Formats: sequence, C-alpha cells, structure tokens
Amino acid sequence: MMLQEHSSPPAKKYKPDSLLVSFSTKQNMLGSRKDTVSVEQQRRSLPIHQARIQLINQLRQLDCAVLIGETGSGKTTQVPQYLFEAGIGRQGIVGITQPRRVAALSLAARVAEEKKTELGKLVGYTVRFEDATSDETKIKFLTDGMLLREAIGDPLLRRYSVVILDEAHERTVHTDVLFGVVKAAQRKRKDLDKPPLKVLIMSATVDVDLFSQYFNKAPVLYLEGRQHPIQIFYTKQPQSDYLHAALVSLFQIHQEAEAAHDILAFLTGQEEIEAMAKTCRDISKHLPDGCPQMVVVPLYASLPPTQQLRVFQSVPKGCRKVILSTNIAETSITISGIKYVIDTGMVKAKKYNPESGLEVLAVQRVAKAQAWQRSGRAGREDSGICYRLYTEEEFEKFDSMTVPEIQRCNLAGVMLHLMAMRIPNVMTFDFMSKPSPNAIQAAVDQLDLLGAVDRKDGQLLLTALGRKMAAFPLEPKFSKTILLSSEFHCAEEILTIIAVLSVDSVLYNPPTKREDVQSARKKFISSEGDHMTLLNIYRAFKNVSRNKEWCRENFVNNRNMMLASEVRSQLRDICLKLGMPLESSRMDTGNIRRCLAHGLFMHVAELQLDGTYVTLDTHQPVAIHPSSVLFHCKPAYVIYNELLHTSKCYMRDLCVIDSEWLYETAPDYFRRKLKSNKN
Repeated sequence: MMLQEHSSPPAKKYKPDSLLVSFSTKQNMLGSRKDTVSVEQQRRSLPIHQARIQLINQLRQLDCAVLIGETGSGKTTQVPQYLFEAGIGRQGIVGITQPRRVAALSLAARVAEEKKTELGKLVGYTVRFEDATSDETKIKFLTDGMLLREAIGDPLLRRYSVVILDEAHERTVHTDVLFGVVKAAQRKRKDLDKPPLKVLIMSATVDVDLFSQYFNKAPVLYLEGRQHPIQIFYTKQPQSDYLHAALVSLFQIHQEAEAAHDILAFLTGQEEIEAMAKTCRDISKHLPDGCPQMVVVPLYASLPPTQQLRVFQSVPKGCRKVILSTNIAETSITISGIKYVIDTGMVKAKKYNPESGLEVLAVQRVAKAQAWQRSGRAGREDSGICYRLYTEEEFEKFDSMTVPEIQRCNLAGVMLHLMAMRIPNVMTFDFMSKPSPNAIQAAVDQLDLLGAVDRKDGQLLLTALGRKMAAFPLEPKFSKTILLSSEFHCAEEILTIIAVLSVDSVLYNPPTKREDVQSARKKFISSEGDHMTLLNIYRAFKNVSRNKEWCRENFVNNRNMMLASEVRSQLRDICLKLGMPLESSRMDTGNIRRCLAHGLFMHVAELQLDGTYVTLDTHQPVAIHPSSVLFHCKPAYVIYNELLHTSKCYMRDLCVIDSEWLYETAPDYFRRKLKSNKN
C-alpha cells in the first residue's frame, strides 16, 4: 500500500563556519508531521489519512500484518483509532505496546484528546507501577513489559482482540519475547476456536523479510510520511570528548538561530544529562544581551512521568527549549518545535557474556539505524538540521542495525517469566532472533541456583519459590532477596533498599560542591556499605515527610526518591498478596546484610593479597567505584549490584558481608568457587 510522495521544499542553506566543532555537510530527506489549526484538521492532514479506507479494508481481512510507516506518517496514533472506529476488534481491547513508558503516556494522552475523552476511560494506559484504565477502556497503550506481565496470568491474552506491537525495530528484550508470546496466543486461540487475535507489527525502519517470515509470511504494508529536508553535518575531525563537542555545538546554535527553533541533544544517561543541564543553565546566565533565554529540559527513563512530560510543554516567547535526552527520544514521541538535533553518536547499553557471567553497562557507538532515527527528530514539522559529532568515515563503520537486546542480556528474568506463562519448553521457545544456547543454559543455571526451577523427568519446572519470584516486576535476584527477607525478619528494610535500587540514583553529586556533598552525607554513611547508606537516607527522607527542601540541602534527588517510594508501595502490595509477614529488623543491620548476601550471592568479590578484588564466580578483576562509600576501604568480601565498564570494571552499590554467610546460602557452589580461586 503506497501513498503519493509529498513534494518538499529545498533544504535551507546553513553554514556552520563559526562552530568551534568543525562540520562538513550531507543532506537527507526524512519525515515529519506538520501541525495545523485543530486536532481534527491535524488528523486529516496526516499522510496516513489518505490511505485510511484502503488500510481498514486490508486489516479487516488479515490476521497478521507488518506495517512500515515512515516517520511522521501518523501510524501510532491513527491506526488504533481507525480499527476502533471501523468496529474491528471492538469485542475486546485494542492494545498498543511501546518500549518506553514516556511514549505510552504521551501517546495515550494525545489519542484521548483526539477522541475527546477523559484519559483512563475509552483511551487509557498501563506502565510499570501505574494503571490509568477502566472497564470502559477499549484503546490501551502499554509498555511491552506490562503486556508480558498480563500474559503470565492469561497466556491467551483473552481481553485483547487486537495487539499492535509498535516500534518493533527497537528490539528490546520484552518486545522480542512478546513476538513469541503473541504469535503463540494467536495460534492457540485459533486451535481452541476462541475469538481470533489480530496482530499488527509497526515500525519506521525494520528488517522487513525477517519480520514477515517470523509471522508466517505476513503481508507487508507500506506507508509514506510527509517529507521534510534535513541537512546533516558531520565533524571534519573525530572528537575525543563528545560531551564538550555537544556543549560547544549547542551554544553556537543557540547564539545564532531563531529563538523559536528548539534543540534536541542525545546523551547517554542521567548523570551526563543532569551535569550538562546544570552547565547549560550556568553558561546561559552570562550570555550577551539579545540572546534568547534557554529553558533546559532533561529527558530520561527514570524521570517521574510529570517531569518527562515537560518536554511537550511550550516555553515563553523569546525563549528556546533545549532538550537533553537519552535514546528515549529517538522514536515514538514527537516533540514539536525541534529544528536542530545534536547527535553524540553514543548510547549506554548492557552487554552480557554468558561464558564469563559478566554483565556490564557500557557506553558504545549507536548503529546506523539509530543515527537515522535521531536525525529524523529534526524534520518532523519543517526542514531541520542535524549535527553528528563524528566524521562521515566513522559513521560508515557503524553497525547497520542494533544487536537485539535478547542476544546481549542476562536471560534469567526472561526464562522465569516464560515458565510462569506455562510455555511447554523454554529451551526451544520460538525467538525471532534466537539467543545462543550458552546464554539460555546460563539463565537456567542461574534460576536453578536461586531455587526457582526444578528438573523432573527431563522437564524444567518452576518451583513454588519460582512462581512467587515471577510475581515481582524485578530481576530474579531481587525477587529472591525480597522473598527471603521474611526469614531474616527484615522485609521492610529489604523492600526499601530494592525500591531505591530500582530507580536511577537518588543521590545528586554536583561536581562544584564536592565538600558540601561530603559534609551533608556524613550523617548517613554506613561503614557497612552503600545499601545501608541508602537505607539511612530513605529513613531520614521519610522522617521529614518527604520534604523537598531537606532533599536540596542533603543533595538528594527528590524526584527519584518519590519514585522509589511509589515502587516500594507496589512491591509491598505484592508481598501482602503473597501472604508474606512484613517485619522490621529495626537497628539490626546484620540481618539485612545477611539477607542481601543470600539473595545476591552470585555477585560477590573477594579481596586479594595485592589489595585488588576479583569476582568469586568468574575471577574477573574488579574495582570499587569511586561513588561508593567503601571506595577507601578494603573489606574482605563484598556483594555488588552491577558492574560498570569504563576505563576498568567497577562494582557499583556494595555491601560488606561475611564469608560464612556464603556457605549458608549455597554451600556446594561456594565450596567450588572458593576452592578454584585458591588454585
């Protein structure tokens, strides 16, 4: 299915000669949506509107289809409405999955506005720890992780008549598992003569053949978006410091461009974004008269929804909005007013090696597909400009597509949830991009060590403990720790620690106020490690009734603490449903650390004679991260939450433990590990 291509105005000439970061240019045509007077006129002006009748007729006849729509075609907001308005799937819910919560929230709000309905009624959303739906909801936006959780209780997804898997090209681990789950649900419903499930896979850029073949040679429908020219500038020389290059480029644009033209810069994570936001605000105070005021808006996954939605709010006349974002802004969401994009070419991604058991969070180059998605943000409404902070030669060496997350992550959580869905044989699950047999086996071995699975007559089965672990939207190691906490009479404290660890850092460390930070933190620091320190901070936060001023004085991130408080409340509800006794250990921190050791026993490091550390399971050399309260200490044994690989492999979030606790939790495992270490 094709739409006639829209003609585009020629690219506006722009010479970045005065930029301190030197660029060369390349032009590209990418899509956009142009805002018009009313919501209804906007809907009618979208390219997809011209194909509405043809599209509805096609989808009415098909059980499954792949819809490729160029950026700006309107597919994400309009297709669910077209299906509903045409009566397709009205007997159930039209569910639209998104990889990210901010997209699910903003899209639901937009479609509710277009349908002239209150959010949570006809149109609603469900994201982790938040549900805005009702019995009236027929169009439901939700994160792919939330649909997976629904599938645990109902593998046939009986409430849904249509499932739209949007942004399929992102290939998050949840999306890839959903492909298999939805495909199986569709087949089973047909076999059992149940009402059919219609499946629609939507994407802007995707390996069409791979998707079509996987979904039983599903037809591929094409939509074209409105074209707006985008000029792309590459740097003439490779940049050794992408953050400095981004800052220089940002202020050069800010001083030369019209105030109404907003800037979007892609960075890699919360710490980077918050640090640059502060720098931008500081510098902008000292710019010459006549320069627009700068409104800096951060955007990353762990920001509370109200903060994330600030990117969509307009700024006063004469001001420029500058959005500093992770790859969360690459797809799905349309932020109006963006004229300039600064692409650092970097992204933070997890990589897991099943042979070594090492999972590291590392900053790496984006793939070409990601770079084009980022460029496209500049051309949504009019011609735009993208500055790539790398050379064209470097770009040509980028991978074409991002490696699916399912092939580079620890699969323990995936396997646990597949088994909770009663998948007959998780070892042979129908993955679109199958992980290596080693990765699958390593995940099963981990679940075995955690006591979540049992082998019976050659079959892999969930234990009673494993079924309880699957009830939590957490990594298996954290679920196990919570479930163990009642044995150690410290459930309230463990819930707090895991809730705080489940959000981005609650500590704010402005580099210009190091002494003030250290002084403020002294009263919370525990010699027993970061977990106990975080527990002390949360207790103090609660004692002052979540006071914002207290947070400011103590360099605590109020937004993340509030989010941790919400997460804790949800986890506590799950514990109560499971009938867990929720006790507090009061001031007995030994029990808390012992519980953490029992739950996180696969994340242990041992001090060596030369003063360095190695992990017990893989003998990987590791170091204590400078942000840890144990940075200047040398405890004999520590457990850690994750490894971060930068110049070396750092352990983050540490807790001091006793070696005998390890023998208690998994005697055979540790006898083997400690013995091999000595050898």
